[in-house]
Amino acid sequence: MKVYDEVPAFEFDPERDFKQSPYWFLDSAHSVPAWTPMFGWFWVNLCRHGMQYGAEKLSLPTIKGWDWRFHRGGGFWCVLQTKSEEEKKKRESRFRKAILPFIQDYDGLWDSYVKDMTGRYDKLKALDLDQASNIELLENFEDTINTCRRMWEIHMIMTYGTYIAYVLFESMCRELIGIDESSPLFQALVTNSDNKVFQVNRELWEFSKRAREEGLAEIFLQSKPSEIRERLEESARGKEFMKDFMTLMNRYGWRMKRMSEITMPSWLEDPTPPLISVRQFLKKEEKFDFGEQQAKLREQRLEAESCVLSKVPGEQRSWFKRLMVLAEKSGTFSEEHDLYLDLYMHALVRRCVLGLGRRFAAKGALAEPGDVFFLIPDEVRKAAINPDQFDLRHIVDRRKAKWQEWQDSPNPPVLLKKDFEMDEAVKLLIQSMDPLALKAVVGTMPQVRPEFKADLYGTCGSPGVAEGVARVIRNEEDLYLVQEGEILVAATTSPNWTPVFSMVKGVIVEQGAILCHAAVIGREYAIPVLMNVAGGCSKIRTGRRVKVDANLGVAFIMDS
Repeated sequence: MKVYDEVPAFEFDPERDFKQSPYWFLDSAHSVPAWTPMFGWFWVNLCRHGMQYGAEKLSLPTIKGWDWRFHRGGGFWCVLQTKSEEEKKKRESRFRKAILPFIQDYDGLWDSYVKDMTGRYDKLKALDLDQASNIELLENFEDTINTCRRMWEIHMIMTYGTYIAYVLFESMCRELIGIDESSPLFQALVTNSDNKVFQVNRELWEFSKRAREEGLAEIFLQSKPSEIRERLEESARGKEFMKDFMTLMNRYGWRMKRMSEITMPSWLEDPTPPLISVRQFLKKEEKFDFGEQQAKLREQRLEAESCVLSKVPGEQRSWFKRLMVLAEKSGTFSEEHDLYLDLYMHALVRRCVLGLGRRFAAKGALAEPGDVFFLIPDEVRKAAINPDQFDLRHIVDRRKAKWQEWQDSPNPPVLLKKDFEMDEAVKLLIQSMDPLALKAVVGTMPQVRPEFKADLYGTCGSPGVAEGVARVIRNEEDLYLVQEGEILVAATTSPNWTPVFSMVKGVIVEQGAILCHAAVIGREYAIPVLMNVAGGCSKIRTGRRVKVDANLGVAFIMDS
């Protein structure tokens, strides 16, 4: 029996958990590198709750959300499937009513949820953590947990409602027109760059133009990333630039370099990442124009809509158009929910937890504030009111040592019951018809076609063909190294990576589905994206010339 559990009741137990499901997939997009115990507790407890809550509120016919387990710093999941046909029929009847608000007023529904969450965030931010009493800090911690729980509820209601509409639309396209998500025509239908993430990036682009106009460009281009802010603040003009820049950060800087952890500073704490984005836009030398790009995408989408609608029978056209509008929203939601939900909430979790860490360290309960990331909520509750009476350092020391082991020895991509094969797990996943798993997380598996003689195989996230020098990026701190015209190679991408998409010719990622960040943004920038490329980061080296053909689902390494 363990003395200290990292995530009590949710740590993976092969004997018990393989009876529930013969497969458990690693959430590699979020839990690689390994989570700290505090963040793992937040994710596994509250994301799990949100997924089951959302599936139940919408009464999804075939699934009841996901279950989660914590294993060596990783989040592992399986789909909870509806067990009988009779229950599926009952849930399907309720689902038809539950999905109506999405069809009738999608924008109004999403806006109401955004206002709900931002109001809750404002209440959390109102407390001065360093001046608060110990009781007030504890109350803020409990409010943060409850706010995070509500975030995941909204997150999954919206995710399931949006993505299942996408699945239904793709099904109609396949049945009536003979196209699916792999078709460039279909992808033109669901491309829409009008979202808040793009709006923030446009503001960063405007700052790059201002830097050029005010003679500050050389500071960005010639300084080390970590020194840009300091160099700017050496002059009156640079100070004014940073003052206005930090005003933007107060509104949209509640995000961290890594979306799904709390160990790294937010943009508001350290604006180096968005300043790097300004630097990247400066490298474009004003060759890119957001307005021109958006107008081009709108024109392409309208042409695609006209083309497909002409092929849809009149009696089905009204329903088809409604689903088409919702499917178009899927890309917008894919980006905006990160900004308003995951990124914002996790930055506030960090703010709250680190405030407690400072108090604990000042009173001797911890050696340093960051050690709080290795506790779990019950341990915080134990010491929060009288931290001078408790010593939690022995727990932290033990957990830190284990966490380092997890970093050095990564989790496998899936945990499988003995004699159960990966193909069987994927088949069960397809049978579940889970829109989140199929369209945002796992996607489809590549088809190896020997006749192409390709070096790497993947699936199409955004159509097109491109050739260029590879740039392998393993963490966001190295994004400043990306040069114009390169092929970006990464394990996955997140909203913080968006500005570099304006610079590269194409993207290769090791995991992803049609509604993942790389695919959505690739379509917005009209560059090819190849997903689910096994071993892409290890088989391709920076500096090698690579050709990406997303249409065929292949990549070629052009030189040795």
